[in-house]
Amino acid sequence: MGGASLPPKEANLFKLIVKSYETKQYKKGLKAADAILKKFPDHGETLSMKGLTLNCMDRKSEAYELVRLGLKNDLKSHVCWHVYGLLYRSDREYREAIKCYRNALKIDPDNIEILRDLSLLQAQMRDLAGFVETRQQLLTLKPNHRMNWIGFAVAHHLNFNGSKAVDILEAYEGTLEDDYPPDNERSEHGEMLLYKISMLEECGLFQRALEELRDKESKIIDKLSCKEQEVSLLEKLGHFDEAEESYRILLSMNPDNYRYYEGLQRCMQLYSENGQYSSEDIYRLEALYESMSKQYSRSSAVKRIPLDFLSGEKFRVAAGNYIRPFLTKGVPSLFSDLSPLYDHPGKADILEQLILELEHSITTTGGYPGRADKEPPSTLMWILFYLALHYDRRGQHELALRKIDEAIEHTPTVIDLYSVKSRILKHSGDLAAAAALADEARCMDLADRYVNSECVKRMLQADQVVLAEKTAVLFTKDGEQHNNLHDMQCMWYELAAGESYLRQSDLGRALKKFLGVEKHYADITEDQFDFHSYCLRKMTLRTYVEMLKFQDRLHSHSYFRKAAAGAIKCYLRLYDSPSKSSAEEDEEMSRLPASHKKKLRQKQRKAEARAKKEAEVKEESNVTAVSKSGKRNMKPVDMDPHGEKLLQVEDPLMEATKYLKLLQKHSSDSFETHLLSFEVNMRKQKILLALQALKHMMRLDADSSETHRCLIKFFHKVGSLPAPVTDTEKLIWGVLEAERPSFSQLHGKSLLDANNLFLEAHQDSLRHRTAVAEMMILMEPSKKSEAVNLIEESSNGLVSSNGALGPVRNWRLKDCIEVHEFLRRNLDDHDAASRWKVRCAEYFPYSTYFEGIHSSAVRSSASHQIHKIPENGGINSSISGPHAFSVPSNGNVEKLQALKNLAIH
Repeated sequence: MGGASLPPKEANLFKLIVKSYETKQYKKGLKAADAILKKFPDHGETLSMKGLTLNCMDRKSEAYELVRLGLKNDLKSHVCWHVYGLLYRSDREYREAIKCYRNALKIDPDNIEILRDLSLLQAQMRDLAGFVETRQQLLTLKPNHRMNWIGFAVAHHLNFNGSKAVDILEAYEGTLEDDYPPDNERSEHGEMLLYKISMLEECGLFQRALEELRDKESKIIDKLSCKEQEVSLLEKLGHFDEAEESYRILLSMNPDNYRYYEGLQRCMQLYSENGQYSSEDIYRLEALYESMSKQYSRSSAVKRIPLDFLSGEKFRVAAGNYIRPFLTKGVPSLFSDLSPLYDHPGKADILEQLILELEHSITTTGGYPGRADKEPPSTLMWILFYLALHYDRRGQHELALRKIDEAIEHTPTVIDLYSVKSRILKHSGDLAAAAALADEARCMDLADRYVNSECVKRMLQADQVVLAEKTAVLFTKDGEQHNNLHDMQCMWYELAAGESYLRQSDLGRALKKFLGVEKHYADITEDQFDFHSYCLRKMTLRTYVEMLKFQDRLHSHSYFRKAAAGAIKCYLRLYDSPSKSSAEEDEEMSRLPASHKKKLRQKQRKAEARAKKEAEVKEESNVTAVSKSGKRNMKPVDMDPHGEKLLQVEDPLMEATKYLKLLQKHSSDSFETHLLSFEVNMRKQKILLALQALKHMMRLDADSSETHRCLIKFFHKVGSLPAPVTDTEKLIWGVLEAERPSFSQLHGKSLLDANNLFLEAHQDSLRHRTAVAEMMILMEPSKKSEAVNLIEESSNGLVSSNGALGPVRNWRLKDCIEVHEFLRRNLDDHDAASRWKVRCAEYFPYSTYFEGIHSSAVRSSASHQIHKIPENGGINSSISGPHAFSVPSNGNVEKLQALKNLAIH
């Protein structure tokens, strides 16, 4: 750092400022800076360093002012430019920071500190060519530094030049005495060797990589990674016998690793991606796993894998042998383990018969079929538990509830039973009862965070947001509890809360939650920054490169996709029904009598003053809470806790487009991405972009009801456009004329014909019939009664789903709710809507939406005539009827009753 232009005493003080900044003794640094500035008030480098110190004390505006003043006073100082870059870096303004560093390097091109900082930013921003250049400069300046060699190699690797990176690492190895580093660096050296070998593998140089691995094996400390690397290379070279031997060695180290079994099967030519095997393959696989099960009798993987390829009687025997010990032990995750088998035709039926036989045998003899030993009483309870989950998966909710009730009656103290009953009730449409049951499960073990989280999720699904929040914060630290969930990056909670607010049309709070999740992804991107130097120092190079690749595809993660889609839906709603503008409010105000106007204005002024005062008080309390280092302990106050400011956007579609671009870049294979793109671009009148989205939807799912809806809407809109006048309009028109025949549904047909043909192709689907009815009304508004008849003529027959699940009802609860909304809102036909509701209540007797006879909505209203029940109160009072149950009270429900009532009212 600078300070050379100062007299000796002040130069030493300047060094003290730099040291204080590095050791985070900010007050000491400020004192030294003020001492210099007393004598030299215009000294640019001191002003800059004082600004940098103030930035660390959260005094940003002063910091920027001082740093800019310092730079103005000394434009030729590399220190001032470097500090300006550091300031931008702390605010994540990386592009501006890079510009500052480049200006600093023009003045002092060989400054290692600035070069290192620049290289970190280039890695962060993925300026790979610049990263290579900067790392080369660092290596040239300091060739005896290990980190510079490694950094240069990694830069080339990231810049898709793996062979050059290998050459650099080999050159570095040549600088080591006896080709070996000091004793305390042996682990790091082994990591570097594994990194080099993995790069050779990436470049397709398998033989060279294998030779290198075997040559340097003694120097690699991580023997497991070494073996895994070797077996991967042997496979790629086609040395299957050697690879098989290696996989067997790996299995002896970990006989429960599924990847090793998969690799072993590949080496024996017995692996199939789609799970289809010939009878010869199955015979060989059976023999393989039989011998392995003798060798690793305690491994569960060796018993579970054969269930994927066996069928018929052999599957039945193997499944029975696999399931029985787990039922005896009482393993709640057994159903999750077996659920992939439900996608294999016929296996679900065999599992059902098998479990029912076990249930019959235990209830009659007390033991398993063909065994003299008696089973413990809990076995029957776990059998009933499995059956409940099994029937829930098949959509037979009444049977599922009957089985779980039997299990609860058998052993009323097992928490898992209430959690599962809650899940079944959720699937059957009774969200309030599901939330109440989840709460009862939670109260049985208040120290279990998972059960608490499950309860919160059920409450949010039932739109009991206030109660859910109060329950969630039981597991957060004291103090800023609501912010705590955000600080903990609890994304599932924020997404579920956002979706609940969206359902309740509280767009401000919904946006707040969805954009909160988006902020977490920005933070995760930011979090990689410190690893650019740390990983090169610690030599965790394979993991580092893996982390960078993960960061590059970060925004394709499902949570981000849900948050971005949720935000776009909020902005679309905001565009479709905007909140009143200030002009409209002024107009309404002008109509009021003078006395009312005065009162209203006084009320508004008081409210504004109160809000301002509260914010100032909070801000002051923050300022006082400063630690010795100068850092504030308190977090900044959230000035918009309910998201009201988020609703005051001038152009909601522009905001929606921001998130849409991220989805299009990172989730282009998601159908929802293109559906949202269509909706946004149709509203923006961007016809060609809407057409592009439509083509993507056709590619992903041409038979979807949504695709059909968008196709008809699009060409109906195009048909109503005025004749083209400008050159641009003529060009767009030409593209549309050329593209229309590419849609086979429309080739040589009118939109009405296309709609009718779509109906013929999808007669049995309720969703598709509704889409056809909707488009019928769009094109011919007079045909409202025909559209209603089309929906009401739908039949809810029994269908067999892929032969795996047996016959289940065709209709889904979610689809039926959408149809009811369509009849009630879009068509404004309340008679048809009430007929539909009565019909669906029969098919979904537990649905609160349709007020089915077994739903808590009906039971609660019946109970209200006898005594009033608190909402989501104790289970014993609110759930009655054919599936009533009683739980011995543990006292927790009573304690929390007051809290619940407070939350609801």
